[in-house]
Order: sequence, then C-alpha cells, then structure tokens
Amino acid sequence: MKTAPHCVILIDAGGKIVESNAVPGSNAFQVGVVLPDAHPDLWLHVKQQLSGEPQPNAATIYSNGKTFRVWVTPLFRSGHEPLAVCVIENHTELDQMALKMRAFKDLSEELDAIIDSSDDGLWVCDAYGTVLRINAASERMNMVRAADIIGRSMEDLVEEGLIDRSVTIEVIRKRCRQNIIQRTRSGRKLILTGTPVFNGAGEIIRVVVSERDITEIDSLSRKLDEQMAIKDKMHHQIREMQLSRTTDSPLVARSPSMVKAVKQALKLSQVRTTVLILGESGTGKGLIANLIHQHSDRADKPMIEINCGAIPENLVETELFGYQKGAFTGADQKGKPGYLELAHQGTLFLDEIAELPLSSQVKLLRFLESARVTRVGGTSSRQLDVRILCATHQDLDKMMAEGRFREDLYYRLHVIPIHIPPLRERKACIPPLIQHYFNHFTKQLGIEEKTRISREAMDVLLAYPFPGNVRELVNLCERMVVMADENEIRIDDLPDSVLDTAEQCKADQMVGFQKNRSLAQMLAEAEQRILEQAKRRYGSQIRMARALGVNQSTIARKMKKYVQS
Repeated sequence: MKTAPHCVILIDAGGKIVESNAVPGSNAFQVGVVLPDAHPDLWLHVKQQLSGEPQPNAATIYSNGKTFRVWVTPLFRSGHEPLAVCVIENHTELDQMALKMRAFKDLSEELDAIIDSSDDGLWVCDAYGTVLRINAASERMNMVRAADIIGRSMEDLVEEGLIDRSVTIEVIRKRCRQNIIQRTRSGRKLILTGTPVFNGAGEIIRVVVSERDITEIDSLSRKLDEQMAIKDKMHHQIREMQLSRTTDSPLVARSPSMVKAVKQALKLSQVRTTVLILGESGTGKGLIANLIHQHSDRADKPMIEINCGAIPENLVETELFGYQKGAFTGADQKGKPGYLELAHQGTLFLDEIAELPLSSQVKLLRFLESARVTRVGGTSSRQLDVRILCATHQDLDKMMAEGRFREDLYYRLHVIPIHIPPLRERKACIPPLIQHYFNHFTKQLGIEEKTRISREAMDVLLAYPFPGNVRELVNLCERMVVMADENEIRIDDLPDSVLDTAEQCKADQMVGFQKNRSLAQMLAEAEQRILEQAKRRYGSQIRMARALGVNQSTIARKMKKYVQS
C-alpha cells in the first residue's frame, strides 16, 4: 500500500478505516477516520459493494468541496466480517483544469465567431511575420484561402503577388502602428491598420491587422467631388445669369470693377453676415443693397431702408429702436415699434451710417452683438432676426481717428465690405446706363420714338467725369430726353457745363510728354486736336474764332495748314 501512487484504504464493516497509506496529517483518509461521519458519500458506495449485489466498483464522490474518483473492492472471508479495499484519486485539480480548458475552448470559439462575423478583414501574425490567423472577410477581400495562407510569411505572400504590400512588415520594422492603402488582385481598394502587441519585456509577440474595403467609399467620394464641381459650376452659371439680368435694370455692370462688386453682392446674398457698402454719393449703393436682399432667402420679407442723415439727431434712437407708451411727453400712448422691429425676419438697410450719432452707435453695436432690442422707455428686450446692410460715402477710417465714429462698431460692420467704383472709373457702364434711362424717360413721358444718342455726343459723355455719378447721369438723361428737338441727342443738346468739363478732361489727357517727340511736334498735335473739337462743337470758323479768342483768319490759316498736312 505504501508504494501505491494513489491513496489506498482498508475499511471494516462498520465503516472505519483500519489501514491507509496516507501520510499522517496529510489528508482526510487516515487510519481511524469513520466514513459515515467524515465521508458519507464514500460510505454509501462501500455499503453497496459489501451488500454482495452486483454494483459498478467505480464512482465519483464529492467530499469537503473536493472531487474524488474511487474504486471499491469487497473482501469476503469465511468466519470474519467483510472488509473493503478502496483506491482513491483526487480529481479536484483535474476537474478545475478541465473547467478552465472548457472555458478557454468556449472563449476561443466565441472569439472565432466574433472574428469571422466581422465585415472587416483581420489578420494575426507572429513576431516574424508568419500568418497565424485570417478571418473569412479577409479571405473574400483578398481572394485567398486561409488554408493556403496560414503558416506562411508575409514576405513570401508579397513576393508571390498574392498581396501587393504588407503592413505587418512595416509594423515589425518600425515597432509602432502603421496605416497603408492596398490594392487587391480584383482591383478593390483596402485601408490596412497594423497594430503591434508587446509582451512584458517590450518585445513584439503578435501583429494584428485590420482591413477595411473602401472601394465604394472611394467611389462615392469621387462622385461627391464631381457633384460638388457640378454644384459650383451651376452656382457660377446662376450668378452669371443673375448678373446678366442687370442689363435691363438700373444696376448695370459692364466694367471689371463693377462686375466684381455685383458678383460679391450675389455671393453675399446667400449668407447672413453684415455687409458694409462703400462708395461715393450716387454710385448705386442702395441698388447693391436691394440686389443682396432680393437674391437672399429673405426676399419675401420686408427690406426697410433708412437714411441715417435724414433723421433729426434727437429722433434717431426712437426711430431705430422704437419706444414704449408714455416714454416721453407727446409719445403715442400705444408705443411705437422701431425700424429694427419692423425689419424682423427681413433686412434693414442703414444708408449713410456715418451720420449716426455716437449715442445711437453704442445701441446699434449692442444690437449687432445680441440681436436683442429694448425700446426707449422699456425694461424688457425682444429677440429679433434682422440682417443689417450699411452704406456710406464717408471715410470711416478718418472719422474713427477724429472720434466721430466708434472703432468697435466699425470693425463689427466692416466684416465684408463691397466697394462701388465711381462712374468715371467704369466708363463701360455709361452707354448701357444712358440707353436704360433714355428708354425709361421716353416711356414715362409718353414719347413714341426711342431716343438715341450720336457717336459724337456719346464721346463727350464718356470723357465727362460725372462727379455726381449715376445720380447725375439720371438727371442728365431726363434733361436730354425732355429738351431734345429730335429723337437723336447731338452735341448741341448737351449742357455747356458738360461740354466744357469734358473738353477740359480731354485736353488734360492730350497734353503730356511723349517720348521721341519734339516740343514743336507735341504742340502742333495738341493745336490740331483743339481745332477739331472746336469745329465739332461750333461748326463755323467765326464761332470757333470767338470761342478761342483769335481772328477768323487765324482759324482759317491753321485749318488749311492741318488739312494739307
């Protein structure tokens, strides 16, 4: 018994252990232990064997939280009480190991199911780049079989052309996460992310690679880029169409500078930012403001226009912000909404913003920052949705330096400025503007024939600087339509002030130094041009001589000289 590898005990008929190979104090199967008390499950199995009835001699019993496998053999002796020999194996550790192995197996099967259910491809390689695992998604993406891949090195797979490049090799070489784009043999585009797994010593033991098929995403991205290009082209065409519609409107854009201003306005109509329109008086700042409003998403809402310089200083605040009933003596008992409230959900155009008093500038700035307005005499504020457009012909930088315009308000308004060039800087706009207003006043005055303008008269107007800009041109067109004797405007129909100024401008342009020309040559050319202009204007030599302050004979002689030359 002492040499047996397992615990062997001899049990008497009363269930007492009478012999045991157990080391004293080492376990619960020592001599003297009574089985019915210490191990009732084992005693039950022993009793069945001692009963003499056929029974399987092996059984599994549980005692004191442990598992044992036992084999019982009865010993029957004539004239003596029966005994039983019992061989006992402790299976507790084996059962625990089996449970752990079963748990590991379950976990492995669970991980396999998760990995194979992923739509992303997954590779697992060892520290040398040998493939240990590849999931079903990766098999589909790369058109390979796991059985042909597992156990092979990534370098061999690249060399054979099964894959075009390996992120695993990059991870092992650089010892950090790597991303690459890979093309499969079927033309699919994959993005690969390789992640190293380190042991406690900082050595790479595994490389896990995830693959995602971005072929469709890449295709959608290209299509989106194409759609965005088409959208941009359509927006450009729409702006060009909107620009072309100005042909029959007072807003004419023919010169590059004016085309730029109109394009800016059309672009800004699609956003809600504050716009500051700059330009001399009469250039059409109000038309630009109206263009922005009419092409915005607020076109069906009101556009309130205020000339800040036309409101008495003591009324500016109440006109802009309104007042509560009883706010001051003589106030309407119902109160009155200001222009800001009237422009709710629409546009407020503040023309001549530079004329706004400093006290009102403070309140306007507060509104621009909070979009809330408090009436004069009121205690509560109201949230408004108003787009602000401003315009001025003043030099706001100079006014800021002089303390007449608040710097903080200037920078709040000067988000995106639009500069409207004066008419003298956009000569190409003059002919269509003249024709537009000729048509307008002809229709307004009930004149049947359309009014035209001669080339000579148009040349004069093109040379005229129009200090009053478009406003002056409108007044001039009305005068010419009303005063003309025929339906064609000639030089004689133009005001003397226009003729004199235009001729002076032409003379200023003509007189000047010319390289490789003598003084006599330049003077002769200037004299000839002056005589030509005088001839066009006055017709006869007598009238020319009177206008130029010389004798008629002098005019005749010089005219003959230049004709002959």
